[in-house]
Amino acid sequence: MFRNMICVGGVVLVGCTGPAPTPETPQPAMPVKDTCKAVQVAEFIGRPSTSLEKKLLLQPVRIIRPGDAVTEDFLPTRINFFLDSEGTIQRITCG
Repeated sequence: MFRNMICVGGVVLVGCTGPAPTPETPQPAMPVKDTCKAVQVAEFIGRPSTSLEKKLLLQPVRIIRPGDAVTEDFLPTRINFFLDSEGTIQRITCG
């Protein structure tokens, strides 16, 4: 309701620019800092996930396989390892 009042009041000055974004509206990707030090494990991209067993990671880690349900909680210090259907690490992100 408040947005509509601003939009209606602003027609004379600037006009309405369109509907307000909703949670379902994709937002532009923001640049992400390396808050989880993912660059230190980038060498694992292309390797099997079993290679992680030899690496001591003293922080939260999440292994994400195709079709896995993934929560939307964001932990800046957590490392996400994305695997393909064969168990190979394809991508590493923070969150």
